[in-house]
Amino acid sequence: MSSAETTKPQSFFEKNHLLLRRLHSLTGIVPIGVFLIAHLVTNSSILWGKVGMRQAGHDMTMVQGGVTYFQKEVQWINEQVPHLLLIEIILWTALAYHSILGFYYARTGRTNVTSYAYQSNWRYTLQRISGYIGILFIIYHIGTLRWGWTFLVPGGATWSHEFAASTLALALRGGEDFTAAGVAVSLFYLICVSLLVFHFANGLWTAAITWGLTISQSAQKRWGYVCAGLGAGLMLAAWSAVVGFATLSPAQARDFEKKYHEKYGGPAAVEKLGKPATGPSMNPSTSAVRESVPVQGQ
Repeated sequence: MSSAETTKPQSFFEKNHLLLRRLHSLTGIVPIGVFLIAHLVTNSSILWGKVGMRQAGHDMTMVQGGVTYFQKEVQWINEQVPHLLLIEIILWTALAYHSILGFYYARTGRTNVTSYAYQSNWRYTLQRISGYIGILFIIYHIGTLRWGWTFLVPGGATWSHEFAASTLALALRGGEDFTAAGVAVSLFYLICVSLLVFHFANGLWTAAITWGLTISQSAQKRWGYVCAGLGAGLMLAAWSAVVGFATLSPAQARDFEKKYHEKYGGPAAVEKLGKPATGPSMNPSTSAVRESVPVQGQ
């Protein structure tokens, strides 16, 4: 019997290994990575939003500026971004592909951390762990704040994009005041967003190798510095967002949000919105639009 006859047929994954690997790394960068950057920058604005308001925020406190800027951005995303549903479908499709293929690679790959505890091996192991935890966190995050899984939220707060900061603060605090469950949720968020940032930054470094952009060790080292710098910046944004909302007074944020709607949507808009975070009937839209709110450069 010839060697050709005894050769085991290659599987689909083996035949298209390079293509699938490159698509896997690409989806991790675009659109998932791009969305992660935008999401963390927007959420961290709860601390630096007053600066983003420019002249419009000169008479605001740092807290009021953060709440107002964050509300402006969230409302624009939910009410003004074109083809939002299509964007979400693309994101979920990319996330599903990246997660499924990543799980396959993690299950079929091998690591030698116990024998050779080199930094790259530890990064490889943490990359897999952060991927597992990251996808579970994303489902929890979207489920509780988008799909209405209030039974998983301490205090049962319902997130509303019309009262974005105050309802998110309620979800992280477990109520108007910090509760033990709220502390657990905030710590859970802090750990998970940190793992997601690491997963993206480390994945960005390995993606350059996958695409043949950093072949030499010196090139990989230089690119590693870039990825580490980006990761540090995103980590700061992630921690700022979690700490900012966890320490935000929901009642105070709600007052600022009502003033925002009174100014840009009129008193009727506030009356139409009703009380936030008290039940499932909190999703009427307002007439406020992003064009009526001062933005950077205006």
